[in-house]
Amino acid sequence: MHLSSRYNMEEFRDNYLSGKQNLRIMDIGSLNLNGSYRELFTKWEYIGVDIVSGKNVDIVLENPYKWQEIETDSVDVVISGSTFEHIEFFWLTMEEIVRILKPGGLCCIIAPSSGPIHHHPVDCWRFLPDGFRALARYVGLEVLEAKRPEEGRKLDAASDMWADTILIARKPV
Repeated sequence: MHLSSRYNMEEFRDNYLSGKQNLRIMDIGSLNLNGSYRELFTKWEYIGVDIVSGKNVDIVLENPYKWQEIETDSVDVVISGSTFEHIEFFWLTMEEIVRILKPGGLCCIIAPSSGPIHHHPVDCWRFLPDGFRALARYVGLEVLEAKRPEEGRKLDAASDMWADTILIARKPV
């Protein structure tokens, strides 16, 4: 995980979750390769979800596009960072995110808009704010923010090359 991804997830936590209690948070693509968001969400129930077992994974999905292991309307917040570029059919993943979110639930998706190819196991996409807005509209989410906050903010060379885009959206009540 690069510095900007962690910083952006902290900002989401502070701006949208501050003061909230008893949240169930699911991290999609949680395998700890270069860091984890788990320590950012210790005051709530954090559940790591991935397609492979390993460090920081609590639920291994049998099918990456049909999450039978997770009940409908059972999650308050879905987060995902540096994962969507590796998902071949990301729109199907978004449909599952909407399905598992409780009405009024939030999601925060962070994905690069640039950067070098980095297979794990595939590297398929880059995302821009308009693309995230279109994706949210496709699955019926209300967009709260879709932005590239790194523009004009230099953190470090490793972070800057990814130019992360963030989607923060809410499932309608």
